[in-house]
Amino acid sequence: MRILIIHTFYQNPGGEDTVFQQESKLLAMDNEVALLTFQNKKGWRGALQTLSSFWNVSASNRVKRTIKEFKPEVVHIHNTHYASGPIILRAVHQMGIPLVMTLHNFRLLCPSAILYHDKALFLSSLQESFPWTAIKLGVMDNSVIKTFVLALNYWFHRKIGTWNRVDRYIALSSFAKNLFINSTLNVQARKFSIKPNFTFPIDKYNATYADYFIYIGRLTEEKGVLDLLEAFSRISDKILIIGDGELKQEVLDAASKNENIKYLGFKSRDEIIPLVEKAAALIVPSIWFEGMPMTILEAFSVGTPVLGSNIGALQELIIPNKTGLLFSPQNVDSILKTVSQWKDYNSEEKFNIRQTTKEFYFSNFTPEENKEKLLHIYHEAIHDSTK
Repeated sequence: MRILIIHTFYQNPGGEDTVFQQESKLLAMDNEVALLTFQNKKGWRGALQTLSSFWNVSASNRVKRTIKEFKPEVVHIHNTHYASGPIILRAVHQMGIPLVMTLHNFRLLCPSAILYHDKALFLSSLQESFPWTAIKLGVMDNSVIKTFVLALNYWFHRKIGTWNRVDRYIALSSFAKNLFINSTLNVQARKFSIKPNFTFPIDKYNATYADYFIYIGRLTEEKGVLDLLEAFSRISDKILIIGDGELKQEVLDAASKNENIKYLGFKSRDEIIPLVEKAAALIVPSIWFEGMPMTILEAFSVGTPVLGSNIGALQELIIPNKTGLLFSPQNVDSILKTVSQWKDYNSEEKFNIRQTTKEFYFSNFTPEENKEKLLHIYHEAIHDSTK
């Protein structure tokens, strides 16, 4: 199959960029794949990109030229924010090519993109025809102006039917799919398919396990980092923290006061995997709606259970006593109770959960499984576009 994959890179690399790169590499193994990318910029150049994203003729022309040259059977878009803009969806549709788009976040529904603001879930935009509440609160970078500009852009494209130009949307979970379907986006439910992310398997497995827990990810409020630090400051169990972000100083302060809290900074995947593999469990204390955290899939791939918040898509990934345990989000006592519950399991119980976790990975999140689902969605989009 001839597949054109389009993506706009963020200023700082993130999970969406990783998924784009992994899926492109996977599909290129036995398909003809062409890549078209855009790059978000900083400063005044970034401001110009933001303003032009309403109707970026230059980006649209690039897409049309690439389609003419490559002649794809299907186009798959990952991110349009903000260097390319929603107009590229219209460009693909005008060229008569079936279009698939992955919904890595909730930007089509709310300027916040993550449905989180001011230390709590923010869901008002889901049922508003125009996100006035989000604008008043400045949910994007705490700026009323930035929030308004983004809201106006996405509302405008909603009004002129841009989002309905997509033949198939890929949601990462059933939870995400239902949010989109039950919102004011007004896109037919049949256009949404579910395909989780994937990770490549690890060849070697560790035979021995350590007694530490591990956290990997951005050091930000919505990730529940402060609750995690508070929980482990009350117990002697060791936790390794890997990542970077605005709460780095808080992590360093907690580590300096508590010998059991170890901050390792930023690490590469090759450095992280052995640490995850040996860990008693990965802890994911998020207090927002995660998409499909790669850290969880990587933990599953090496048989490491996950203790995580009972919220959003995490409820589909973390199956109590099968792939891990759930606790209440923003609840330190619940975190502590769950850690204690895991420690109380005997060796056989822990071994069985590790095995189930590994089986769950091989049944759902391998490259082969992912490619099969992707190609099926592409064929669905091709079929629908001919109607």
